[in-house]
Amino acid sequence: MNSYIQNLFAERIGGKKFGKEDVIYKFEKIKRAKQEAMKRHPDMELIDMGVGEPDEMADPEVIRVLCEEAKKWENRGYADNGIQELKDAVPPYMEKVYGVKGIDPVNEVIHSMGSKPALAYITSAFINPGDICLMTVPGYPVTATHTKWYGGEVYNLPLLEENDFLPDLDSIPEDIKKRAKILYLNYPNNPTGAQATKKFYKEVVDFAFENEVIVVQDAAYGALVYDGKPLSFLSVKDAKEVGVEIHSFSKAFNMTGWRLAFLVGNELIIKAFATVKDNFDSGQFIPIQKAGIYCLQHPEITERVRQKYERRLRKMVKILREVGFNARMPGGTFYLYVKSPIKANGIEFKTAEDFSQYLIKEKLISTVPWDDAGHYLRLAACFVAKDEKGNPTTEEKYEDRVLEEFKRRLEDLDLEFE
Repeated sequence: MNSYIQNLFAERIGGKKFGKEDVIYKFEKIKRAKQEAMKRHPDMELIDMGVGEPDEMADPEVIRVLCEEAKKWENRGYADNGIQELKDAVPPYMEKVYGVKGIDPVNEVIHSMGSKPALAYITSAFINPGDICLMTVPGYPVTATHTKWYGGEVYNLPLLEENDFLPDLDSIPEDIKKRAKILYLNYPNNPTGAQATKKFYKEVVDFAFENEVIVVQDAAYGALVYDGKPLSFLSVKDAKEVGVEIHSFSKAFNMTGWRLAFLVGNELIIKAFATVKDNFDSGQFIPIQKAGIYCLQHPEITERVRQKYERRLRKMVKILREVGFNARMPGGTFYLYVKSPIKANGIEFKTAEDFSQYLIKEKLISTVPWDDAGHYLRLAACFVAKDEKGNPTTEEKYEDRVLEEFKRRLEDLDLEFE
């Protein structure tokens, strides 16, 4: 029996067709393939390099701060647009880690319950029907999704290897520039691992002024870099006049499930964000914000995390190159982005998704395929390593055991590339 509710869904989520479409999305396909493979091979451990979240818990001291602050009566209530102490901790952090000076903690900083809602709220603040959001692809789709939900349009900027995975702003047609309101960037980049340059950010600032767009730079992996020091968009002259940068505690401080981030930059954008946010949520739990303050005061936590990922990534690059992939160290993030083969053991693959499914089902190795701008696989260095008792561990000898098995499963693939 059909319910009248089926006719009431908003068009933005499918309207009358909501829930009836049989489209299976990429990550659901991966999930199903993993379940099938584990049933077929119950004695074979899945090597999951498709995950996009840290394999570690937050630092013990960060957890201690959370526990202590949660006991305090004054921290029980709504945080609304955030506690000032967290905002006050941002300018010294931005100066120490990124060399960015002159941030006003009152008007140029605001917290968010993670980066994901931040991207949604900014879209809500700026996009009207017919407006355009400039999006890099492949990439995190939240800004694009919400642009469409508000009646806007998305113009994709492909990230190509020959351009060092930076978007070609000169390729944007004039009519698109005129209607564009938001330029979304994400560096270090998920999934390519590319890092931006100061030269590129200067071009972005000029582009923003010339075309009157705002820049939203998603720096979720900002401090996880392997070639030089972390680079902030806001370190470029006049960047604060055109945009904001979003910093997440998830990747830098292993606080994925804690849902905490902050926006820093243009005062007007921050003000608009605060207005929208105030009508969506009542702020993150104050003890979590207090734990965030501890993190910002102890960036050495991120450095320990960064060193672990660099160690793992270098080992993964070596293995992948030995079995035939043209892998290289990323500029940042904890991802490797490698071209997908067209054949393995004589079997042809038209897409990266096809090969990714093959890897899961035949080798119990999970990766994430991207077919948006060429055919590539993303492999994450935040795989889980376990000790003899089956407990997650970060000890190098157990990580090596996973990587040795990873190599063993890949060695007989006989890969062919275009």
